[in-house]
Amino acid sequence: MQKKTIHILSIESSCDDTGAAVLRNNEVLSNVIAGQKIHAAYGGVVPELASRAHQQNIVPVVDQALKLAGITKNQLDAIAFTQGPGLMGSLLVGTSFAKSLSIALNIPLIPVNHMQAHVLAHFIKEEGHQAPPYPFLCMTISGGHTQILKVIDYNNFEILGETIDDAVGEAFDKTAKILGLPYPGGPLIDKYAREGNPTAFNFSEPKTANPLDFSFSGLKTAILYFLQREQKKDANFIKQNLNDICASVQRTIVTILMKRLMKAAKETKIEHVAIAGGVSANSEIRSSLKSMEKTLGWTTYIPKFEYTTDNAAMIGIVGYFKYLNADFGKEDITASSRLGINES
Repeated sequence: MQKKTIHILSIESSCDDTGAAVLRNNEVLSNVIAGQKIHAAYGGVVPELASRAHQQNIVPVVDQALKLAGITKNQLDAIAFTQGPGLMGSLLVGTSFAKSLSIALNIPLIPVNHMQAHVLAHFIKEEGHQAPPYPFLCMTISGGHTQILKVIDYNNFEILGETIDDAVGEAFDKTAKILGLPYPGGPLIDKYAREGNPTAFNFSEPKTANPLDFSFSGLKTAILYFLQREQKKDANFIKQNLNDICASVQRTIVTILMKRLMKAAKETKIEHVAIAGGVSANSEIRSSLKSMEKTLGWTTYIPKFEYTTDNAAMIGIVGYFKYLNADFGKEDITASSRLGINES
């Protein structure tokens, strides 16, 4: 007979944030994250430095998560962890810790696909938040991924479109670097864009063979060449037009995203539409999605900010669903830097 109350400790270590959370069924009791500021000096995440920091952070982060949840490790029913995709060195730290603790406590080990977790974060129980019904569309947008998914069940995803080169988060961060903004630059573009004119400058939208796929590499190059031309005319062009440049770049990227999302909704006739991933914290993406709710009759689902970026609570909710279905991992399971959306 299934236990009524299930406590799951979840661990996230796919990139540069060490996360640990405790869930009681589908409710988050604690969600702790230790970031790594050291990467800012390099303009991006350095894999070796990230894995070392995870080794330093994982024990205190897990300890804090248990204390904030008000439970002991002996009350845990399972350990969920990010199996992949992500940086291999970072993933190995979380995988090794989860496996060791699972063996020590003699409780199930649950491998979780990081990208599934971003999507299923919508099912974390929160006051005032409604989870989308199956099937629904979800656009996952992050530093490493850009996809439009048809979500059929908690473990059944169909890719309708995806990036063929750079992810949308890369487009934001690399544009920010060209503009001389510190890492991570995506949130700064969003900040400056709010004070700028989104129609000040025009950038062409890259074409793809599959109209639901994305391509941001060409856009990034077009922005670079545009800025180089303008700076030859005026060395202070970026400084004098920073807000307008950010607003124009953001408008172009958001337009690309929303056009494909609208096309996917029209083709599938699905009107329940969600966003997920770190870039879903972008204010223009959120406002555009909400406006489509009014104009197109969609029901839209936007995650809480704390569940958009990499965090362990989203790993825990997938762990909860898999626990209910006795979908456990074996002791010989390994981390995988490349993992398809339906793999784990």
